[in-house]
Amino acid sequence: MTTESKSNEKENRKPNTKYRSGASDAVYGFGLIGAWVYYISHATTFLMGVLGIFKGIIWPAMLVYELLKYLNM
Repeated sequence: MTTESKSNEKENRKPNTKYRSGASDAVYGFGLIGAWVYYISHATTFLMGVLGIFKGIIWPAMLVYELLKYLNM
């Protein structure tokens, strides 16, 4: 009976996974807040402010796209 309970414990045990975030999360966070401040402060209407929030979220993708377009890749 003890061998069965030990095998069940091993099967039901979750893997010990540790996630470590680096400094890139902080840099992205500051960039996100900075982009929101920029886009919302330059918005002339409420709709442009809402659009600014979405632009603030995807600004890294736009940056990489424009960089690759500039480099003709």
